[in-house]
Amino acid sequence: MRIIAKIDVKPPYVVKPVHFEGLRKVGNPPELSLEYYNQGADEILYIDIVASLYQREILLDLVEDTAKDIFVPFAVGGGVRSTDDFSKLIHHGADKVVVNTFALTHPDLIENAAKIFGNQSVVVNIEGKKERPGSWSCYSDCGRICSGRDVIEWAKEVESRGAGEIILQSVDTDGRQRGFDVELIEKVVSSVNIPVIAASGAGNLEHILEVSLQAKPSGIALASILHYRKFTVGDVKKYLSAHDVETIL
Repeated sequence: MRIIAKIDVKPPYVVKPVHFEGLRKVGNPPELSLEYYNQGADEILYIDIVASLYQREILLDLVEDTAKDIFVPFAVGGGVRSTDDFSKLIHHGADKVVVNTFALTHPDLIENAAKIFGNQSVVVNIEGKKERPGSWSCYSDCGRICSGRDVIEWAKEVESRGAGEIILQSVDTDGRQRGFDVELIEKVVSSVNIPVIAASGAGNLEHILEVSLQAKPSGIALASILHYRKFTVGDVKKYLSAHDVETIL
């Protein structure tokens, strides 16, 4: 089980939204990324959460500054619209590039990027919101716009188009620290053969253990419990290991 530190960025700050709204400043990207790296994070996930909304390019200097002192996989997303954006991010320190909004309307971006940079470099971020029992829709622009696409069908499609990994967020549980949408995560994990990172909802160690055992994602992305100093990455790994969930110590 990979433990991934997720930093949502509204430049120049790391922010923490609730339901993707109500942003609260919690630090700056280089300092927090280095802190979580030193705590033992297996990866760092950096998302510029307003780039697509503001229709601007991601700020490459801040990405590069964040990447320079961390030596674990570094995934970066926000406002990615072309293979040229992939190239720029990779040249500024990203190991993986995360896409969401533009890929929903231009899914060939996934295929093109996978051919040029390799499947392992292409990560699709899915923001799911429950519409009715057993059904979730994909949202974009930081959880604001419903695409009309079904989450499960979209997950299958991005895999078929060459994505190497999925980050799965829940608009309903994001930032509330009341637990993950385990049902959603379990359905997506069982629908695809590529790694799925579960995000949105961790408020305590029991929540992390629950989603690990029930949904069995490839990794878990944490934000609030790290940002608010409730637990460290090391605390999470020790707890999971004590409950027979294998982690990288």
